Amino acid sequence: MRTDLIYRVEAEELTKENLTKILTNHPEIKFISLGAVDLIGHETDTKIPVKGFLEDLDMFLYGYAAQTDGSSVFLPKIATLHNAKVDMKADLTVPWFIEYNMGLYDIDANKPIGTLKIPCYLYHDYLPVDSRHLLTRSVDYFKKSAMIMLKENPDLLKEYRIKFEDLLEVELTSATELEFWVKSPSTHGDIEALSTSQELKEQYWSKTRGEVRSALEETLILMECYGIKPEMGHKEVGGVRPKLKDNGQFEGVLEQLEIDWKYASPKETGDQEIFVRNLVREVFIRHGLEVTFLAKPLENVAGSGEHTHVSGTLLLKNGRRINLFHSIQKDFMSTLGYGALMGILKNYEIINPFVTSSNEAFKRLKKGYEAPITIVSSLGYEPEIPSRNRTILIGLLRDENNPMATRFELRSPNPHTNTYLCLASLLMSMVDGMDYAKDKERNSLLKELSKEKSEDYPYLKKGRVYRTEKDVFDDFTDEQREDLFGAVPENVYENSRAFDLYPDKVHILSKDNVFTSKLIESYNEALLYKWYTEINHRVIPSLMDEIRSLRKRHKDSEFIEVKQNWD
Repeated sequence: MRTDLIYRVEAEELTKENLTKILTNHPEIKFISLGAVDLIGHETDTKIPVKGFLEDLDMFLYGYAAQTDGSSVFLPKIATLHNAKVDMKADLTVPWFIEYNMGLYDIDANKPIGTLKIPCYLYHDYLPVDSRHLLTRSVDYFKKSAMIMLKENPDLLKEYRIKFEDLLEVELTSATELEFWVKSPSTHGDIEALSTSQELKEQYWSKTRGEVRSALEETLILMECYGIKPEMGHKEVGGVRPKLKDNGQFEGVLEQLEIDWKYASPKETGDQEIFVRNLVREVFIRHGLEVTFLAKPLENVAGSGEHTHVSGTLLLKNGRRINLFHSIQKDFMSTLGYGALMGILKNYEIINPFVTSSNEAFKRLKKGYEAPITIVSSLGYEPEIPSRNRTILIGLLRDENNPMATRFELRSPNPHTNTYLCLASLLMSMVDGMDYAKDKERNSLLKELSKEKSEDYPYLKKGRVYRTEKDVFDDFTDEQREDLFGAVPENVYENSRAFDLYPDKVHILSKDNVFTSKLIESYNEALLYKWYTEINHRVIPSLMDEIRSLRKRHKDSEFIEVKQNWD
C-alpha cells in the first residue's frame, strides 16, 4: 500500500486551518463528498471540487454544507413535494476518511485521485431527521440515564467497588461482523454442490486462494491504513472450490467471506461499516470479482449475517475503565447487565423492524441456517464457564480472562440492516430494562430472566420464556417454539405492525424525544414502500417467469376417472 497518501483526518484535526493545509499539501485530493444516511439506510454521495469547498469553508464546517430538494434522500412524510428542502450539516465529532480512485491518477502528483468523505446530518425544518443523528441522541440518552441510575443507587456502584465521585462518564462501544458473498462475474451457483459443501463444513475457515486471497488481504491492509483496525478475515460456511484453468487463474469462484474489526463508538461503528462495505466492493472489483451483501443471495444455502455487538464502560477520573455489564462476583453479569438484556428481550418486537427490514432478511431467518428464529437468550450453564449458544437471538459473551470483553451479541442483523437505527433501538430498550433492574438483587433478576412460561413477574410477563440453554432449532418443535418464545413475524408487513400493536413499547423509543412519532411514521412508510415495490417489480415477475416455464406432464384422459369420482 502507498505510504505517501493520507487516509484519515481525526476529529480533533477538523479545523479550518488544518483542513486548508491538508488539502493544499495534497493536490491529489480533488473532491469532497457529503455522506448522510437517511432513515432507510441509504448513504448520499456527492462530488464537490475542493476549490469550491475551500472558498466556502466556513459554511461547510459550521453552517449547512449543502441543500437538497429531498429527492436524493428517502424521507416520506417528512420531505414532501410541497415541503422538500433538506439541509446537510457536517459532523465534526468523528474521523473523516479519504477515498481513492485507483483507476484515475493525478498526473502531476503521480497519485490516485482522492475524495474527502464528510459524514453529515440531515435537517428538515431545522430539525434533524437522519439515522446518524438519531443514534447520537440515543447514545446521549443512554449515558445520561446510566449516570443518574448510578448516582441515585449507591448499591450499584458497590458492585464495581467505586464511588460516584470516582466516575467521569459512561462510554458505549459496539462492533459488527460483516459477511458477504464473492463470485466470478459469469459464475452461477450450483445449489446442490453448495448445500453439500455447507453440510460437510468444507469452506468454514479454510484457506483462501487466488484473487479472493489477494482481494481479502488488500482489504485488510487498507483497513489498517484507515485506522479501522481489522481483527480477522476468513472464509465462512458457504461456497464451493473454484477450478484452476490452464493459464493459472481460477474460474467459478463462489465463496462466502467475513471481515471483523475492533469495536468503536456506536456512531463510528455505523460509519465504518458503510465505509468498509464500499471498500470491499472497490477492492474486489479491481480483482475481477463481484460482491453481494444481500442477506440471502442463494436459496437453500446459508445467508449473510452481520452480528452486532454492544457493551458499556465506566470511565473513571484516574483513566481506569470498568465494564458496565461485567460482574466481579460469581455471577453471569452485573445488575445493569441483567436489566439491559431483559430490556432488549421484552421490547424486541419494536426493535425488530429496524433490524429485519427486507424480503431477503426474512429469507435468511429460517430454521437450519444458524440464524435466529425466536426471541430468546442464553447465558451459559454456569457463571464460571462462559459458553456460546448459536441458536438464540441475543447472547451474553464473556471471557473469564478479560472482564472488558463482556458484551451482548445480537445475531439477527444482516449486511443491509441500518446499523444506526438498530443500535439506537437497542440502547433505548436497554435503558428501559436497566431502569427496572437498578434497585433489584441480581439473584432475583436471574430468576426472572430464567422464568417458566406460567410465571408472572413485574417486568417479564406471564406466557413467555426468555432464556434457554438448549438448541432452539432441534430441541423444540415449531409449535413448542411459538408456545414458549412467542410468534414471530413472517414478512416486512407483519414486522412493521409492531408499531401499532405495541404502543407502550413504542413509547420507550420516544423517550427524551429520540424516536419521534414523525420519524417512526416516516421510517415505517419507507419500509413498506420498499417492501411492496420489491414484491411488485422483482418477486412477482420472477415467479411469473417460473410459473410460465412449467409444462403439463400428464394426459387429461388419465384423470377422467378421478375427476368423475370428485364430481
